Amino acid sequence: MQSENSTSATGATAQSGLGRTGNLRTRILSALVLGPVVLLAVYLGGWVFEVVILTFAVLAVAEWTRLVEPDRSRWIASLPVAAVAAILIADFIMGAAVSLLLAAILTVALLGYAWLSHSDHRWLFSFGVPYIVFGSVSLIWVRGHPEDGLGLLIYLLFCIWATDIGAYAAGKSIGGPKLAPRISPKKTWAGLFGGMLSAAVFGGGVAVAFDAELPWLAALLAMVLAVVGQIGDLFESGIKRRFDVKDSGRLIPGHGGLLDRVDGLIVAAPVFALFHATLGKALAWW
Repeated sequence: MQSENSTSATGATAQSGLGRTGNLRTRILSALVLGPVVLLAVYLGGWVFEVVILTFAVLAVAEWTRLVEPDRSRWIASLPVAAVAAILIADFIMGAAVSLLLAAILTVALLGYAWLSHSDHRWLFSFGVPYIVFGSVSLIWVRGHPEDGLGLLIYLLFCIWATDIGAYAAGKSIGGPKLAPRISPKKTWAGLFGGMLSAAVFGGGVAVAFDAELPWLAALLAMVLAVVGQIGDLFESGIKRRFDVKDSGRLIPGHGGLLDRVDGLIVAAPVFALFHATLGKALAWW
């Protein structure tokens, strides 16, 4: 029988029931504090939402840089932060097209600097900028949609949140074959399908609530976004496994870092924005 803080076969320290309960309580309290703040910013939109996204993006890219280049000086680590801040400010003033062009230029500049300075992880160091920026700019673009921005963003958020909840519930209750055991040993195929089903239900429900033209298509799209979100989750898990860390940061009590909470959303957001701007517009689905 293992003691309260015994070490498991994987080398990780097993938490006691009390420790797990305390961690769950902390997670719930953090969600109750942060959830209303995020939803209020989404509802208000405009400069309030933009400030929230700018704050998130700066903190997230700083977290990414610490993850992939932990030994870098503060001055070097500040370069991606400055780049992301400049890109989003450009987005606020001149729009998505200009900001994404600036993102490409600054990403290449950071890569060149990392190459010249013989960085061990030069590609990952510079990749943090487009990784955070594409998702952030997409979220701003979706919320800023002149007619349906609020509904579209709530739809996207509910799809990703429902995916996480459904995947957790199905994975815990059903179990079964692992989805990607080398990357994230806890994820199962049952969890993926549970997340897709949950996303379809909640996404379709949001579409009906906002009088979308094709709620059935919204439900199908939600399943696609669930898969994309899980890919984003697996990507971040793979990065953490590569650098042998459990969480991307410690900013959110009980949850880890920002990237641990939004890894699916920042990958799904550009896909969703691209769909709505092209095929979605042609289909008049919302």
